[in-house]
Amino acid sequence: MPISPRLGPEAAAANMADHKPRYKPQEALLEANRCLFCFDAPCIQACPTGIDIPSFIKKIATGNLTGAARTILTANILGASCARVCPTQVLCEGACVVLDREGDPVKIGRLQRYATDFVTEKKISVIKASAKKTGKRVAIIGGGPAGLGCAAELAQLGHNPVIFEKKPNAGGLNTYGIAYYKMPPQVSLEEVEMIQDLGVEFRCGVEVGKDIPVAQLEKEFDAIFVGVGLSGSPKLNVPGEDLPEVLDALRFIAQIRTQPLHKVPVGERVAVIGGGNTAIDAVTQARRLGAQDAAIVYRRTQSDMSAYEFEQELAKIDGARFLFNVVPVEIVSHGGHVSGLKLARTTSVNGKVQILPGTEFIEPFDMVIKAIGEEKQAGLLKKLFPNLALDRRGVIVRNADTGQTNLPKVFTGGDCANGGREVVNAVAEGKKAARGMHVFFAGQKVSGPVQPSRLGVKDGAPMGSGFDKPIRVPELEEEYFKSGGK
Repeated sequence: MPISPRLGPEAAAANMADHKPRYKPQEALLEANRCLFCFDAPCIQACPTGIDIPSFIKKIATGNLTGAARTILTANILGASCARVCPTQVLCEGACVVLDREGDPVKIGRLQRYATDFVTEKKISVIKASAKKTGKRVAIIGGGPAGLGCAAELAQLGHNPVIFEKKPNAGGLNTYGIAYYKMPPQVSLEEVEMIQDLGVEFRCGVEVGKDIPVAQLEKEFDAIFVGVGLSGSPKLNVPGEDLPEVLDALRFIAQIRTQPLHKVPVGERVAVIGGGNTAIDAVTQARRLGAQDAAIVYRRTQSDMSAYEFEQELAKIDGARFLFNVVPVEIVSHGGHVSGLKLARTTSVNGKVQILPGTEFIEPFDMVIKAIGEEKQAGLLKKLFPNLALDRRGVIVRNADTGQTNLPKVFTGGDCANGGREVVNAVAEGKKAARGMHVFFAGQKVSGPVQPSRLGVKDGAPMGSGFDKPIRVPELEEEYFKSGGK
């Protein structure tokens, strides 16, 4: 039978509600005062964008939420999204000194959300474009986190970025690919609006190479940033893969984020093939949308899963099952629709998965979701830029400090250049590339803070990250000091 929605509007909304609700003022104050405000804070070193975490938490503790948000957004323009989707447990919170002392870190992510939500709801602008324009134009291919991070930084440096995004809305995975219970799409769209307010031009629904040739961009712009991310999931190459109830995990998640929750079709028994964080997002949301049974199907052991342990625990709490050391060999059908999954047991020999003969069995499922990773964009990249250097994985070769490729006017960052990492890494790489372009345009090295986050301290960014020597934007510094550091 074809799959269909399983819950009414109220039940769907309740099940998909925020799993980490925003702090109330008293809760935020108590949590902020747990911070030791370390000067040489390891949490800063653990943040790819180098947010001055003790500084923004201190501002929350003293009631200066606008200043806290400014500190966050100066370092990470997508601070609101990252507050919700960053794996803080293994980044800033994992490095928290309080974790060692008390066994429970300061909840940095939730405090970051508290501050950024405040300025969003109050419509307070804390980030501004440079008043002094350079006249340099940059074409940004891809409106995901890397492209947005690059565009925002360019605007603050006085350049004119234009984002080309083939989808109806910018934001990339933040808009289309994050589990709804972690972050609704509106948060991402509000960040896009904030970046647009910096003077960044968005051309959505425009696919470079199809609607506009690269040659035109090369002619009209002084530099190009490539932030196209990754493509869809590879094929399983098993019989039955083309059945209507077999779909890619990101397509399933996009359905949840682009239509009313109670109208999203989901099977009664759902199999999610894969062992990463996207697989966890898919299986958890299937359960929350009314699936009676939802199971992770993974070819190796639990210890081999790339999904974070805290994500796995969340899926277990939601009632997801885990089938380890099994691999699909056929998607079984009845009447042209999925009816089950034929699995075979596996073992690992010298690190390679091998199927054990005679171990096949069938598990009943009526929906199969593929979450086996995303393919590199090598074909697209070579089509757009035939002379662009790619490594053997199919990702772009670039200078890690500046984002510059072997084509001097072409810069890059994000998943198409790093092979697939976190949102915060993409933002950091987009920001680095913007600074690389700034140097490329000026032909000189630059120093000094973009906007001081703490007097006497530079940016608080990890040494060697590309942010420990930030670029100088004098008009932002002047406004900062006039405001008394707010």
